[in-house]
Amino acid sequence: MSACNTMERMICCAARELEDGRTVAVGTGVPCATAMLAQRSHAPRLTILFEAGGVAPQLPTMPISVGDSRTFHRACMATSMADVMQMCQRGMVDYTFLGGAQIDAFGNLNSTMIGTDYARPRVRFPGSGGANDLASLCWRVLVVTIHDRRRFVERLDFLTTPGYLTGPGAREAAGLLPGTGPFRVITDLAVMGYHETTRRMRVVSLHPGVTMDRVRAATGFALDAVEPLRVTAPPTDEELRILRDEVDPLRYVIGRG
Repeated sequence: MSACNTMERMICCAARELEDGRTVAVGTGVPCATAMLAQRSHAPRLTILFEAGGVAPQLPTMPISVGDSRTFHRACMATSMADVMQMCQRGMVDYTFLGGAQIDAFGNLNSTMIGTDYARPRVRFPGSGGANDLASLCWRVLVVTIHDRRRFVERLDFLTTPGYLTGPGAREAAGLLPGTGPFRVITDLAVMGYHETTRRMRVVSLHPGVTMDRVRAATGFALDAVEPLRVTAPPTDEELRILRDEVDPLRYVIGRG
């Protein structure tokens, strides 16, 4: 196995979650690199959708924005944001990738502000964009992020995007479709999923050399693990070759690792 950096490991872990024959709504950067890697390795029939309207393009190289002309290259459809969101609303999109400044134990996300005063926050972020819609309507939500206590918090400063809200039944009570919601969180330390009953985040696998004590120290809420707890399989030489030579040869994303 070749040596890999943090970003390469997270992208490879996330790509393995995308199954052949499924649909995934992505933005640029890490989500796009992840979907491209999955499509060029184990999921050739993965359908990629971009928020700006590109549906099932054959990406020659990684686009730099959701409106980049490459997101429409040999696509099945060159449509609009409204149509892509309608596909999500109709239950046609299996996976999506989201991120934020904060995430809590139930997978709720904050991409709006840090602080207690909305009018005068300590830090202002871009806000939801399409994140609330995607998290509300797609079947499975994946998050790829660095693992530290500033991001993994007991209580969000602002709820931008719903996960499992306050716990079991809360998402459905809010009118969101049963069976949708947070699925995986992939970090530089571990891969997390969610308990089927409590809906709380828990560790599924630890990356090589990482301990549960280290993960808990980097998390601002109580965090359990599945039993037996696995060690994350490292990226293969072929995954790294595809990622470095075909997906991101200019190191736009993996160079940040």
